[in-house]
Amino acid sequence: MKELVEYIVKALVDTPDEVNVAQTEGESVTILEIRVAQDDIGKVIGREGRIANAIRTITKAAAAKNKRRVTVEILTQGEEARKPKTEGG
Repeated sequence: MKELVEYIVKALVDTPDEVNVAQTEGESVTILEIRVAQDDIGKVIGREGRIANAIRTITKAAAAKNKRRVTVEILTQGEEARKPKTEGG
């Protein structure tokens, strides 16, 4: 799945060398963190988030085949991922 997302995102941006996709596996969830250059973030998100939603739809379809869930986060280089909320905190 990581390779699929990396291929799609690199085709969209002006600086494909700056694209980095990290994949973290949980019990039933896969988290994909897409990092791109600051100048390319708009190209990956798209107008009204349409491209980002399309990427999420494709990854969810691929994950459903393996009975898994997937979360896609789009970040700029150097930006920290959001920490998941914990119960009671």
